[in-house]
Amino acid sequence: MEEVLRETLSLCPKCHSIIPAKVVEEGNVIYLKKRCAEHGEFRDVYWSDAKYYHWAQRFFVEGRGVENPNTKDSLLPCPYNCGLCPRHRSHTALANLVVTNRCNLACWYCFFYSERAGYVYEPTLEQIESMLRLLREEKPVRCNAIQLTGGEPTLRDDLVDIIKLCKRLGFDHVQLNTNGIKLARDAELTRRIREAGTNTLYLSFDGVTKKTNPKNHEEVPKVIENCRKCGLGIVLVPTVIKSVNDHELGAIIRYAAENVDIVRGVNFQPVSLVGSMPREVGRFRITIPEVLERIEEQTNGELTKYDFYPVPSVATISHFIEALKGRRTYEFTCSPWCGVATYVFVSDGKLVPITRFVDVEGFFEYLKELTSEIEKARFKRLARLKALVKLAKNFSKFVDKAKEPKGLELERLLPKIFARRGKYRALGEFHHKTLFIGMMHFMDEYNYDVARVQRCVIHYVMPDGRIVPFCSFNVIPHFYRDLVQKRFAIPIEEWEKKTGRKLAEDIYRRIEHSND
Repeated sequence: MEEVLRETLSLCPKCHSIIPAKVVEEGNVIYLKKRCAEHGEFRDVYWSDAKYYHWAQRFFVEGRGVENPNTKDSLLPCPYNCGLCPRHRSHTALANLVVTNRCNLACWYCFFYSERAGYVYEPTLEQIESMLRLLREEKPVRCNAIQLTGGEPTLRDDLVDIIKLCKRLGFDHVQLNTNGIKLARDAELTRRIREAGTNTLYLSFDGVTKKTNPKNHEEVPKVIENCRKCGLGIVLVPTVIKSVNDHELGAIIRYAAENVDIVRGVNFQPVSLVGSMPREVGRFRITIPEVLERIEEQTNGELTKYDFYPVPSVATISHFIEALKGRRTYEFTCSPWCGVATYVFVSDGKLVPITRFVDVEGFFEYLKELTSEIEKARFKRLARLKALVKLAKNFSKFVDKAKEPKGLELERLLPKIFARRGKYRALGEFHHKTLFIGMMHFMDEYNYDVARVQRCVIHYVMPDGRIVPFCSFNVIPHFYRDLVQKRFAIPIEEWEKKTGRKLAEDIYRRIEHSND
């Protein structure tokens, strides 16, 4: 017997028209059901654990949108008016900027790459600057975190100049999305991108064996070595595909823990059935609860499902910092079903999630109390000072010292972050002591939920002056990504004539070494 939990809008996987959809519960599974008048009914698993779905829903936060949307409201239904539009509920927390669609690999599950597209898209430095300025002009919260992506960004000869431009325009966090192949082979390039201002390498890493991670299995150790030499932090990014690499999730986390001095985290991405990915829902689909169940099994219970909290849960922290600052600040108001995360400490070879020694929900409730006190106070400055004193005095009540990893002293670290109003540098010491474990499940045509898109916090900035949610940009490429990139691109033949190179020369062909 199914129960309708809510109604939304979705996409027909065949014609991409907007159609009504229902999120329903049946047994202990959440499904998305929809019907296209022309192509019939579709049903896909939305979340595989209804109990965890309802638990996550408790952390829903309605975002407040942006004050200066880039597109006007129109009669077009969401998501066909992205840009950001007046209906969007969240500001840009992380912006993706595609610097090239060229790549040196041709992965079977890739969103896109230039040889299939038929053109080379590489915005000029002037176009990149214009896009960066657009993000910095977003109100009331300026975007301060940028991810340079592709394609493979390291194929651009002027990558260092692009990174410097990001820092000059005020981006605190510059993240480079890469397969790491060029960086493994070029320690000097790794050093240069670090010195230019790259904070984090967002490194594709699908498994600990050659079978699960054929694309850069041999190169990753060298990338880690080169990053360690120059102090460039790494986040490992596995694309999780059911029946392909979901048996190695615990091993991936262990690998990160073994390199915790330079690996800052693991961000799992359950596969989205878009781009080159075969549309075999039953064979490849894996949802966030299933990923968590495998992690629990493969870490022997050191990490469990309820150690992971939905992303918008941290909005409570944002609202407290906002009360301290007296102005709007970063808040993660995506759907609670978009992603989950936790912080893990490595102690004597064991994984210790923060939830094991901190009363997380009790702490959140206390922050809400302090936030309310500041908001109601007549004399704000005095109220803010009192709130910080109370926090420093009472935070230890939420920490079980007997279970806290040795040398951590969280009761000293976190109040200091709040005292500095959550400034980027103040967060650095905390992040260097922890291993972030998270996951974000981007959508496709089968599980598309417009309510989620309207709350997206990860956006792409485009050279036509629009900022587009991730799951609009990549799921409806003919309307956003491909349409706009083709407009600003040049044919492959023209690029090859202009550069005197063949596009095929980009492709990395590893020389296999044998012990025979």
